[in-house]
Amino acid sequence: MSPLPDTEQPTPDRHEDRIRRFTRAEHWIHRTTAALLGTAIATAAFLYLPPLSELVGRRPLLVFLHKWSGILTPLPVLAGLASRAFRADLTRLNRFTEHDRGWIRATLRRQDPPAGKFNAGQKLYAAGTAGAVLVMIGTGVVKWFTELTSLTVRIGATFVHDWLALLLGILVLGHIRMAYKDPEAREGLRTGLVTRPWARHHHALWEAEQTDTQGR
Repeated sequence: MSPLPDTEQPTPDRHEDRIRRFTRAEHWIHRTTAALLGTAIATAAFLYLPPLSELVGRRPLLVFLHKWSGILTPLPVLAGLASRAFRADLTRLNRFTEHDRGWIRATLRRQDPPAGKFNAGQKLYAAGTAGAVLVMIGTGVVKWFTELTSLTVRIGATFVHDWLALLLGILVLGHIRMAYKDPEAREGLRTGLVTRPWARHHHALWEAEQTDTQGR
């Protein structure tokens, strides 16, 4: 997301023409993935940061929640493949086009470039988070089943797991911060609908697609 300062934000009007951005299935996929990943990150913080560890006495419960929330994090996405709309959005996220390269160049120059349904920043975040989660699961399994690998492998897995956890936490916090700055983006994910002026302002190429589709 790339919201402008508050003074330049288009003011949402409840009576304005609205267009559908996400389906109910996509809403629940995002919500359940966020809950699982948030649980994994929160329990990791309480397990590994001494000031937080001292606040919790039931460490085995934290370990249990951390392991299973991490293992299950990809499950909502896998279940969501049954949704045609979700599959279409995954296709959009996985395609990095010339428009996306232009978006990055313009953003670095502090301009406000047009974007498709997802801008380049959102695509990079989605790819980075997905890759990090998969690596975290793999290294977590190595740490979990200690009898399956050598000590050297476990040491390497622990190093990657711990530092990647820090990076993933920073990515998620950045994502939450950007979402907090754009209330209509959050409403669009919650209700599935956004106003056309907001779509035109932040995702002009996608808004134009919706206009062409409705005009046919």
